[in-house]
Amino acid sequence: MSYMGNPFYNVFNSQKSNQFAVAKASYKKRINKLNALKNAIENTYKDAIREAIYADFKKPYAETDLTEIYPVIGDIKFAKQHLKSWMKRQKVETPLALLGSSSWYIYEPKGVCLIISPWNFPLNLTFGPLVSAIAAGNTVIIKPSEMTPHISKVMKAIISELFSENEVALIEGDVKASQALLELPFNHIFFTGSPQVGKIVMKAASNHLASVTLELGGKSPAIIDDTINLKRAVKRLVWGKFVNNGQTCIAPDYVFIKASLKDVFIAEIRKQLQKFYSTNAETSDSYSRIVNKKHFNRLVSYLQDAKSHSATIEIGGQTNQDDCYIAPTVVSNLPEDSLLMQEEIFGPILPIKVYENIDEVITYINTKEKPLALYIYSKHKRTIDKVISNTRAGTSCINNNVVQYSNHNLPFGGSNNSGIGKSHGYFGFQEFSNMRSVMKQHTKGSVEFLFPPYTTLKQKIVDITLKWF
Repeated sequence: MSYMGNPFYNVFNSQKSNQFAVAKASYKKRINKLNALKNAIENTYKDAIREAIYADFKKPYAETDLTEIYPVIGDIKFAKQHLKSWMKRQKVETPLALLGSSSWYIYEPKGVCLIISPWNFPLNLTFGPLVSAIAAGNTVIIKPSEMTPHISKVMKAIISELFSENEVALIEGDVKASQALLELPFNHIFFTGSPQVGKIVMKAASNHLASVTLELGGKSPAIIDDTINLKRAVKRLVWGKFVNNGQTCIAPDYVFIKASLKDVFIAEIRKQLQKFYSTNAETSDSYSRIVNKKHFNRLVSYLQDAKSHSATIEIGGQTNQDDCYIAPTVVSNLPEDSLLMQEEIFGPILPIKVYENIDEVITYINTKEKPLALYIYSKHKRTIDKVISNTRAGTSCINNNVVQYSNHNLPFGGSNNSGIGKSHGYFGFQEFSNMRSVMKQHTKGSVEFLFPPYTTLKQKIVDITLKWF
């Protein structure tokens, strides 16, 4: 198949030609690349990153440091600490039946990789996978979201300064650029975004039997029972839900609260929101905005739909289209067919559902697609164990939310509709690597005694082998 008409073929082909040179880079050379990226983010471009992300959706500098810069620096530090051991030949036992040989496996780069990153955490979710790809020895083409053009421009400047185009290249553009890239025969594709687009990416990858990592989303539930310190739970829940204006794939999408606690729960949320963002979040320097008017209008339509279903706006509901502002909002009494209960919200709106028995919560969750995250606030071990063992989710966190993403020792990713594959640390290195098995014959192998012609003696040896080895 000819790709000569593809606008990105030349870049792809140059990386394909260069992939083995990049793959052979020593541990120290890979570390040098990671150090250069770390220095660019942490020092040279730090202010430009903050300003660009603020320009894209008014994200406070402190929140940018915490949720964009720090996670990538953490990824780099963790990779540097462990890369030498990850790159080592991994010896394994060889069975007695293969006497005279030794066995091991190595992690070899997958080759030419494509990273398609989203707009909600544009630096974090672009450079995080890039760290894993570099550590594993791949060449990479990056396609960031067109919805955050300011930070995309800064990331392009960083990549252009640190890497030649035949090793790492960043391509800006809209959906047409993504479509053109997906036509090319990449060895691996790492996509972060919605399940709907994830299916398109997976279908395109199947044309070339390319492996994929899909970090998707879904409706992540939070469950709060009556054994927990409610004030502390609400503080953590409110932060996890409204950080980045709710535009977080692992943010609690809706919350189950014991019916007897509903009123005091809502009162605690109101208090906590005032502590975080004052009485009017629109004037707060700590509250970011919806990324653009398209997503603003989508969220407003969810609220209008909720009102048409006679739902109760317990807190918030105020909007300002000119500023893409939606107040921190809490909604109760939502029917199941409302948009807020059917669609992933990805914004500062929190639906509340009440329950009497944990079994009804488990039953409800299991009628839905597997979420990317599931949160449990409880001090009751039996309840926690019951929820964990009777539900399915990509990740879970007990008595907190969102923070599981920050542990580089944990695999991060979804399950089925919420994602395929894992990332972070060792798991990200694995994702961008092929585990290549190798066996070396040192002496005349025992198997050779069983080569044809098959005699009665050889049959007896086979019988003994099957029985004892």
